[in-house]
Amino acid sequence: MVYLIPESLFELFKQEMVSIPIIDPIIKKLLEIPVLNVIVAFIFWKKVFAVLVAPGLLTILLILLIIIWLERKITARVQWRYGPLEISKPIGGVIQPLADGIRYLFQEVIVHKDAHRPYFLQFPLLSFIPVLLPILVIPAGAVYAIQTPYAVPIIVGLITLIPMVIIALGWASNSRYAYLGVLRETFMYFGYEVAFIIAVIAMLIMYGTGDAFRITEAQRGIVGAVLNPLACIVFLVTSAMATSRLPFDIPEADQEVVFGPFVEYTGIVFGIVMTLAYEKLYLLGLLFSILFLGGWNGPYIPPLGDLSGVIWLLIKTVIFMTFLVFLRSVYPRFRVDQALKLGWSQLLCISFIALGLAIVVKVGGLM
Repeated sequence: MVYLIPESLFELFKQEMVSIPIIDPIIKKLLEIPVLNVIVAFIFWKKVFAVLVAPGLLTILLILLIIIWLERKITARVQWRYGPLEISKPIGGVIQPLADGIRYLFQEVIVHKDAHRPYFLQFPLLSFIPVLLPILVIPAGAVYAIQTPYAVPIIVGLITLIPMVIIALGWASNSRYAYLGVLRETFMYFGYEVAFIIAVIAMLIMYGTGDAFRITEAQRGIVGAVLNPLACIVFLVTSAMATSRLPFDIPEADQEVVFGPFVEYTGIVFGIVMTLAYEKLYLLGLLFSILFLGGWNGPYIPPLGDLSGVIWLLIKTVIFMTFLVFLRSVYPRFRVDQALKLGWSQLLCISFIALGLAIVVKVGGLM
């Protein structure tokens, strides 16, 4: 048999491959084909599968298409409109986001004369780093890349880097309108970050660990949203603020700053930076599912094997994302001062109460 890599490494891939009974016979046939067997074994190796397929890159791209379409459809229905319909009309315009992506791909990328050109073009590509790195430590049942007892703190730390990228994008544009968007993004960052982190800390104290596996195991009886509803509420509201969802789309207010920090971007570069909020929403959805909805807990689906946990985790994540995009249809936008007041008064107060509740539950041995 011909190998492109050492046989011992190939055997390692085979031993730690994702098991999916419904397609296992096909995979076994492919593993008998020289050269192709190495590629298949590598892709279905759990560590690579988690990053490239689910819950990683491929799933992120698929959910981006679904949630953008779903957001536009929900908003249209609430406002008595049809929403996307021209592309793939028989199936409700479901591939409209894909058509938009192709359009972005063939549009001209314009770099205006005052922009910091190298950074203007580099930062959109670098924005994928804080988005993809958390996937390394986000497990989905039997499918995971890295198992660590510090998974949740690492996820939170990497997610909090995303606003830094957005601020850098606005700075690289060197535009007064982008600058206004950057200032608003900075204000929002300070407005929600403390309450958000305290809510997460409250749950870590309650579970007594930062290991996503142990956190999920602890919710086999009662989910985190019931154990600490105050922390759940704070996480929900701060997630809307963190992803600039209405009523907190203050950095990108269309009527005022015309897409804020991203106003100078065009073509495929705009397509990349525009999806940052949705990618962050996806990561927050995964974290919310792990902390408050029992992670990948759910009835085992035999034909899917190792993918059973992945499917349950993604279902919960999509429900979370759908709820937040629905807010776009029912709430008016807050002013900057209103959002800051909410973050530094009510949310901060509730987060401290949630933290106190977690300490009482843990010290009292109630969990």
